[in-house]
Amino acid sequence: MQRMNENRLENCSLENRPLGDLFGDLASDMSSLVRQEVQLAKLEIANKAKYVGRNVGYLVIGGAVAYAALLAIISAIIMLLAKVVPGWGAALIVGAVVGGIGWLLIGKAMMALQQAELTPRETVETLKEDATWMKEQIK
Repeated sequence: MQRMNENRLENCSLENRPLGDLFGDLASDMSSLVRQEVQLAKLEIANKAKYVGRNVGYLVIGGAVAYAALLAIISAIIMLLAKVVPGWGAALIVGAVVGGIGWLLIGKAMMALQQAELTPRETVETLKEDATWMKEQIK
């Protein structure tokens, strides 16, 4: 965008152009710039949402498969413990251990999702540059 403006300035002297034309060009350029920034923000947010969505999907599918395996393993552990303690005691012990492990895993997944950066940083930076450029053009 800046090159386009520089080329315009080289091809046409500012002193020979009416002020209204200059402001019209500035408004047109700013309108184009804003549209481009909105498109960039949409792309950035879509890419980040796709990344988070895909990983949440993997988390859910992996959790379902692991859950089935875990149920089989838990049954086996309860049956083994039931030979040493009453059946209800074995189920209670195994349930408490499995519940604690589940709590830790959920905490880890939540922490990872909270650390995912969703702010469109590139767009924010270019908007700051655009604001600086616009201030310079108005001076």
